[in-house]
Amino acid sequence: MCIVRNVGEGTTGSNGPMAMIYVYGPLGAGHVNPMLGSTAELVLRGHTVRFWAPRPFAERIEEAGAQFEPVESTWETMSGGPPQMHGKEFFRAIGLLLNETKPMVAQCATESPPDLIVHDGTLAWWGRILAHRWNVPAVETWPNFVGNQHWSMNEYTKVSPFDPRFLWQILRAARYLRSQGITDVGAFMTGKSAAGRIVTIPRSFQYAGETFDDWSFVGPCLTDRAFQGKWVPPTSGRPVVLVSLGTAYNNRPEFFRSIMQSSADKPWHVVLAVGDRTSAESLGAIPANVEVHAQVPQLAVLQHARVFVTHAGMGSVMESLSHEVPMATVPQMAEQRANADRIAELGLGVTVELDAGEQTSSAAADAVWRAVAEVADNTEVASGLARMRSDIEHAGRASAAADVVDSVTRSG
Repeated sequence: MCIVRNVGEGTTGSNGPMAMIYVYGPLGAGHVNPMLGSTAELVLRGHTVRFWAPRPFAERIEEAGAQFEPVESTWETMSGGPPQMHGKEFFRAIGLLLNETKPMVAQCATESPPDLIVHDGTLAWWGRILAHRWNVPAVETWPNFVGNQHWSMNEYTKVSPFDPRFLWQILRAARYLRSQGITDVGAFMTGKSAAGRIVTIPRSFQYAGETFDDWSFVGPCLTDRAFQGKWVPPTSGRPVVLVSLGTAYNNRPEFFRSIMQSSADKPWHVVLAVGDRTSAESLGAIPANVEVHAQVPQLAVLQHARVFVTHAGMGSVMESLSHEVPMATVPQMAEQRANADRIAELGLGVTVELDAGEQTSSAAADAVWRAVAEVADNTEVASGLARMRSDIEHAGRASAAADVVDSVTRSG
């Protein structure tokens, strides 16, 4: 039996002192999943890891070897669906995040201080607040593009810093942060106080990646995710195309219906992951070469897929690149549009351009199938994918992420 003690007890492992590490993840598979690989690696190195997250993530966190700590999220009962990340919806997103942060701090603050905090940098603001309160170092994980003076997501969100709605939300945040003893709002928003900042994409995929000197680009930190079960490829021998719009912005039954109905005369085996708001029964008769699921073990399917029709959420993008699967992207919001543009720019896939009306018509299916044909056997796309896969491997993945955490525990 391995007995793990805190840093304060003087116990050391092969990578330095063993630590009590608290991990905080928000309600979002695209934010929790990228943290699982580094979590598993930290446990393997002998650290004690307790992971606070909403209950839907219990199984995957426990599979990574961490002690799961459940929290209640206000987003589980969110009305109006997840916000878009531009225009007035961006301001709504900031408000929702602030409203989530307050109860999360209250739920997580009852514990004794750890040696170190690891938290999602994009959404889990409570990690920053608790690190400040307990005066312990924090390492942030960023599962998406990051920004600096050379590139910013504002190119896609198009938010003016002088917009009264933006200023109001920042004022609300500043008032709350001051109540927590935090006065530098700008540094808080960008995570500049973090002892380490991990980005779970390779540097070559980041816009202006060479300009980010103080970030650790480690690439995707994937686990087997065995809890999702297995997937068996068809015996027909048909090439597999996976179609998924992710777990948040997937309420597009007409889109899925148009893809399904147009699949019958195609030489593909189509795997449709339609989410939990669209039932298979509502889509009508399912062709013999189509299977419909609420969710699929995506990594298992990608092992066999020839093409991935994806919303271009960064988690899915990194999983596709890790398996060298070309993408036909159908972005649903601003961040996904940025991802899709980068995929096209680097020659890793193509974007399916749809007007709002086309997402509910047969034109959507026609455009998707054209894109699938364009990338399926494209040698230039295949070369680009091979280069990116090499970049991912050289980035270090979960081991490199854990190295960042270990360097902080040693310096602390």
